[in-house]
Amino acid sequence: MTGSTRTPLTPAQAAEMVADPWRVIADRLAAAYSTGSMVRGGEFVAAIIDAAEQANHHPDIDLRYGTVHLVLTTHSAHQLTEADVALANRITGIAADLGLEPASAPVTQFNLAIDALDIPAIRPFWKAVLGYGDAAEREPVDLVDPAGRLPSVWFQQMDEPRPQRSRMHVDLWVPTDELHGRLQSAITAGGQLLTDDYAPAFWVLADAEGNEVCLCTWQDQNF
Repeated sequence: MTGSTRTPLTPAQAAEMVADPWRVIADRLAAAYSTGSMVRGGEFVAAIIDAAEQANHHPDIDLRYGTVHLVLTTHSAHQLTEADVALANRITGIAADLGLEPASAPVTQFNLAIDALDIPAIRPFWKAVLGYGDAAEREPVDLVDPAGRLPSVWFQQMDEPRPQRSRMHVDLWVPTDELHGRLQSAITAGGQLLTDDYAPAFWVLADAEGNEVCLCTWQDQNF
């Protein structure tokens, strides 16, 4: 792929250049198609992979029973480029050839925003408890899931304290053999254990400013 195909684009430029059903979501292009079955979805994914290999540019693909969800961004540039638009439009053509329709649900992206007075004091806790890494400097978030599956996190500066208890917290499900290591790393990173009364179903922790997270396992759950 030539360098010109990775020319950076603003979100507005990408939105004008990309075909339906692709939409710009934050710094990414996203689309979803209804396939009706996993076999049909597999055929679609296989065709996308062939096109991606030819372009030397690759989307994130989520194959579900009746849908395929797609995300494109140029990771090396930390933003959208012409390569993303070109592959998105190629995928639109593949879907049309296979007779696939866009999924009815709109594409979305979920990020977690945490308000804080002292961001450096709580950032290590959330990095440790979630098992995340630092986002690239040009990304619009602060922490990211290394596997690219869970929501990204960003911190918003508060001007003054809010004495009321937060009405929202995070539930993070982890494998049982990962639990105690994650718990200890979060406490070492400045967190506090609020209660283990509900263990081994879940442990309640908080960062230095009281923002809460529950580390959950399958044990003792009433499924």
